[in-house]
Amino acid sequence: MPVPHTGRVRVSEFWERMLALHGAAHAESYARFQVLTGLEGRTVEQALAAGVAAKEVWRVVCEATGAPARLR
Repeated sequence: MPVPHTGRVRVSEFWERMLALHGAAHAESYARFQVLTGLEGRTVEQALAAGVAAKEVWRVVCEATGAPARLR
């Protein structure tokens, strides 16, 4: 049975989008090492671990990278 979409981005969906945007070789290092101002000077990993919603983290990643509309 499909899970209804609530407007939230699940963490698994977030990582699928990161892979689509950065590729398998770069997504993990981007998440681990790239400090983003929009995440209050944290990395993606730090922000997610601190409880920032995956949807908000994805929004910041999209703004920082200029992600194409099809991935937003």
